[in-house]
Amino acid sequence: MTKTDLMEFSNYQLEGVYDEMFESGGDVRNHYGSFHKKILDIPKKRLSQLQYSTDKTQLSMGMTFNVYHATEGIERILHLDIIPRIINGKEWAVVDKGLQQRIHALNLFLQDIYNDRKILKDGVVPEELILSSKDYLEACVGLTPPKGIWCHITGTDLVRNNDGKFYVLEDNLRCPSGVSYMLENREIVKRVFPDLFHNLGVRPVADYPLKLLKMLQHLSGKDRPVVGVMTPGVYNSAYFEHSYLAQQMGIELVTGQDMVVRENKVYMQTTRGLSQVDVLYRRIDDTFLDPLHFNKDSMLGTPGLFDAYKAGNLGLANAPGTGVADDKAVYAYVPRIIKYYLDEDPIIENVPTYLCREEDDRKYVLENIADLVVKETNAAGGYGMLIGPKATREEHDKFRELIKNNPKNYIAQPTLSLSTVPTVVDKAIEGRHVDLRPYVLYGENIEVIPGALTRVALVRGSLVVNSSQGGGSKDTWVLYED
Repeated sequence: MTKTDLMEFSNYQLEGVYDEMFESGGDVRNHYGSFHKKILDIPKKRLSQLQYSTDKTQLSMGMTFNVYHATEGIERILHLDIIPRIINGKEWAVVDKGLQQRIHALNLFLQDIYNDRKILKDGVVPEELILSSKDYLEACVGLTPPKGIWCHITGTDLVRNNDGKFYVLEDNLRCPSGVSYMLENREIVKRVFPDLFHNLGVRPVADYPLKLLKMLQHLSGKDRPVVGVMTPGVYNSAYFEHSYLAQQMGIELVTGQDMVVRENKVYMQTTRGLSQVDVLYRRIDDTFLDPLHFNKDSMLGTPGLFDAYKAGNLGLANAPGTGVADDKAVYAYVPRIIKYYLDEDPIIENVPTYLCREEDDRKYVLENIADLVVKETNAAGGYGMLIGPKATREEHDKFRELIKNNPKNYIAQPTLSLSTVPTVVDKAIEGRHVDLRPYVLYGENIEVIPGALTRVALVRGSLVVNSSQGGGSKDTWVLYED
């Protein structure tokens, strides 16, 4: 075998952004040293074979998601690149502490705005911003969820900028998806690099389903509560994840039509008759949960389910109403929210954000739209977004008009230089931009899972990592040691 048959990084281009494996001068970062040596010993053909086998494994395992607008078929795999993203223990300690702080403050915020509204009365967050939000549910006013917990499961999106620091890009407190890919990615990549995985001291994530189940059980006052995963059904884009998690936890997977409400208690239909359900991990949007209280045309929910929740006979994760804290306009106020409730500065900072509802911010955005990322406050999945430097003049003009017509619906942020990670492209390795979605469980305590879904933009130079927009994923190795 010749040297040219082996992998090498001589043509690897550092694009002037933070690279997870290489320092700016080209030296390998300490925590990537062993992996770098390993990859250099793998023949190019073998690496391509491993990548091909990974794609086939995903397909055979049913690791697919639906893309509703696709013309070539709705089911796709979330392409898994076999080169992991590695984060050392010292860096992860900051992420862990920062996310615990953020979730704690956001939970206090949700309890407050649905009850005493002190933060609104004190003018820290504009009252109009909250009360006019489509995600602020009047039906939840005066409610306190079981154990006082609103955001049980969070998938916070982080990005690393040129300065090497992580920043919060989005808070996902409604029905955050992707954790099944974090778990399955680990199982696949661990088999590709078994010796290296164990020698490096990678922290495990396989116990997530058990931790999730314990958190859900914690919501009930019963010793042995019946827990289920509530899914919209097989045509939902994340159905693989719903069924996967139900199977891993050993609990029922139910749709709204599988359940009925009797005397403010929820029952699922089984072959042995009705069985009471105590807790639901719901993967359905708030307004589709119960047609009697929210969207009357909903065919996905269960009539009376919200009454059972209000009566204290049902736990729901996440609690209805959490979406208001997920609003991209509210996001801009999270540093103030942390300061207000905890009297602390944020450990992980926000990306600087311009609120188009405010005149000075709007003026700046309209004048500098070519340099900014503009987002709809209630959109997700990479939709309703303009990346100024990548867009055409016509697209800039279109978004200017959208902002002028409905300024409250838009925010803008600087175009961040998302960090890059070596990624297999054909028989070569090239840098691709990534973000990071760690998962946080809030039960008896707030716990950050020591791993994450790393989403990767598979197109050279692209900053869009969303799966619905053609992005892929990587396994994320969090090390015990630095």
